[in-house]
Amino acid sequence: MSVLYLHFENSDRPARLAKLQKSGAHIVVAEPRWPSFFELAKREKPYALAIDFSQAPSHALETADYVSKARETKDAALFLLRVPTDRKEAAAKRLPQATIVTENELSAKLAELEREAEARAREKKEAAALAKKAARAAKALAAGKIPAAGKAPAAGKAGSAGKAPAAGKAGAADKPKSAAVAAKPAPKAKPPGAAKKKPAKKASSRAAKPSVKKKK
Repeated sequence: MSVLYLHFENSDRPARLAKLQKSGAHIVVAEPRWPSFFELAKREKPYALAIDFSQAPSHALETADYVSKARETKDAALFLLRVPTDRKEAAAKRLPQATIVTENELSAKLAELEREAEARAREKKEAAALAKKAARAAKALAAGKIPAAGKAPAAGKAGSAGKAPAAGKAGAADKPKSAAVAAKPAPKAKPPGAAKKKPAKKASSRAAKPSVKKKK
């Protein structure tokens, strides 16, 4: 970020440059000679241009008119210094977007513009970082490394952790085998040495007939 200060070299230029540098802005100074000043402007891409009219005011006016229309510099703020009284009306008509200022006024303006330029640069950097992050996320999503937001996992692919057991099977793996054994009654043990009782023989249903002697 810089300010291009166009001023013909003379004994007053160093002091005027030092006054502007107190604003904290990065000042790049050059003479308003074509095409060197414009090549410098294309390289520096200044956010503001300041043109001094104390020497060759007609040339300074033409220079200001050119940079106000050139694609590379038309968006930069334009300030005019020490414009002669008889040239102010012409400058206002040809350069309605330009501001005629003193050194002190320009120094205050540059300090304000410097803060704004820094804020824009910071926002641009943050926007670029967010765009880069979004591009990485989109690339990872396309590669299948991360699931889409709100997308349910496919059946059979869900992790075992947190998986609800199927109906009727819950707790089956944790059920102890002893429970099944305990459910069946244990067979009664036979006392040792107990002899098997044989069923008693049924008495003959027919009673023995008494012998009767026949009388002679």
